Amino acid sequence: MIVLAIGSIFVSVFLAAFHAPKPHDLPVAVVGTTAQLAQVTQGLERALPGGFEVRGYADEDAARRAVQDRTVYAAYVVGAGKSAELLYAGANGPSVTSTVTGAFSGVARASGGHLSQQDVAQASAGDTRSMSVFYAGFGVVLAGFLFGMMTYQMAPRLLYRWRMASLASFSILGGIIVALIAGSLGFAALPGPFLGIAGIIALMAAAVGGTTMVFMRLFGKAGMSLASVVLLTFGNSTSGGTLPSAFLPGWLRPLSEILPVGVGVRALQGVSHFNNDGLTIGIVVLTAWIVIAAATLYLRDVRAPRRRAIG
Repeated sequence: MIVLAIGSIFVSVFLAAFHAPKPHDLPVAVVGTTAQLAQVTQGLERALPGGFEVRGYADEDAARRAVQDRTVYAAYVVGAGKSAELLYAGANGPSVTSTVTGAFSGVARASGGHLSQQDVAQASAGDTRSMSVFYAGFGVVLAGFLFGMMTYQMAPRLLYRWRMASLASFSILGGIIVALIAGSLGFAALPGPFLGIAGIIALMAAAVGGTTMVFMRLFGKAGMSLASVVLLTFGNSTSGGTLPSAFLPGWLRPLSEILPVGVGVRALQGVSHFNNDGLTIGIVVLTAWIVIAAATLYLRDVRAPRRRAIG
């Protein structure tokens, strides 16, 4: 019954997230007059109600930088006459690209103008569908989950310091291996710097592995099921590896900014394509998960036995 429940949750969550994805307040930029900004906003609202958050930018250079930093996902630059140019980032993936190009093409047609398009942050040659970061994240989460589960199953009496040392060794080695496979030395799917990719992957592995240990330590056998639901199902479905969090239902969206895989995937995308977008917050959140997990295990495996011995 437990396996059936986990499977049902998996199917339900992933279908809720991806059966009919559409944007919710996806940030986009418009360069033009106040009247033109209002006109474009109304056109986008007619095309996809509630789909876009339109922001005005002073000039094309500022809008271009915003797209390249992923502050916005596209920029509509009103030109002379009825011409306009759309700046977008192919590295966001074909689904985002088709959404923004389709919506802004409709706006241009409605005004009787011509829309040219320019990809200002292209996907890497080794990742033309921009899906590799999702697979890398999924693999890291799965490996971290299995490591955290097996370490308590195979060595339940392992001393705390050795358990933490094994987690650190696993995480560092995992970061190096994934960076070698997915980075510029392997498939070139994640073209960011080797140390940056390896470091983020290591933090993700440590956060997931440590958190799984906590579930196992606090809840015993039930911890495996709880960890799989939280980290594998909710974590991967909200990771942003397939679609940005703005495409998720409202009740799932906040998880992408909290769970390890979501912040880790955004940091990987930022390091690889978007001028380190999400890197700082990713390091902070992942480190917090690791510290909380290590502290919880210390209290349960070291402090609690000492108190019982003294008492």
